[in-house]
Amino acid sequence: MAPNIYCCGAGTAADTEAVTDMVSSQLKLHRYHTGRESRVVTSLTLLKSHLFSYQGHVSAALVLGGVDVTGPHLHTIYPHGSTDTLPYATMGSGSLAAMAMFESKYREGMSKDEGIKLVAEAILFGVFNDLGSGSNVDICVITKHVASKLLSLSLGKHGVFTETIYRLIPHLSTKGLLILEKDWLVFSDLSTFNEVLLTKITPLREIVQVIEGGEAMEE
Repeated sequence: MAPNIYCCGAGTAADTEAVTDMVSSQLKLHRYHTGRESRVVTSLTLLKSHLFSYQGHVSAALVLGGVDVTGPHLHTIYPHGSTDTLPYATMGSGSLAAMAMFESKYREGMSKDEGIKLVAEAILFGVFNDLGSGSNVDICVITKHVASKLLSLSLGKHGVFTETIYRLIPHLSTKGLLILEKDWLVFSDLSTFNEVLLTKITPLREIVQVIEGGEAMEE
């Protein structure tokens, strides 16, 4: 959405992408006009106003988070335009399993590393208990000065998540998770990411023996 604001969503892929792209362009124009950093509440207002005007016919359920001059913020936006403000949030088909992990392990005052690990565990809990979720863990940590991305984390030794894939092409997210703390925000997207691979094409003649010639068939 903006350098300091990220969004993930569930619902119809075309609706989710169209709504977020539209609001992202409006935020960029606002930054050019004012010369100031975008605020999370501005993005929230634009998103919920647009969705409310369509009365739920735009199928985009969004989780919005960011850090601005007023601090970190986390909101959920439903297709009808209603919103929630929570310390942690989940959306999508695997959200119930992920929420169970948050409710059992989340506590106030967690460090950034503890937050990243908890979000990654919640995503995997959703993946393993839902057929509609992706298979990778992609996390963005938003702070006051920078947003850093950790792509395709995997559970290594001693429960430590390590970054394994760097060159990825993102597809539209199907669900997302966010966790909010005093001075940092962990954003995670349950998108399906595919690495670009070189495909080797084997000619048919190398697999099947072709016999040429022979007698013609009689009519």
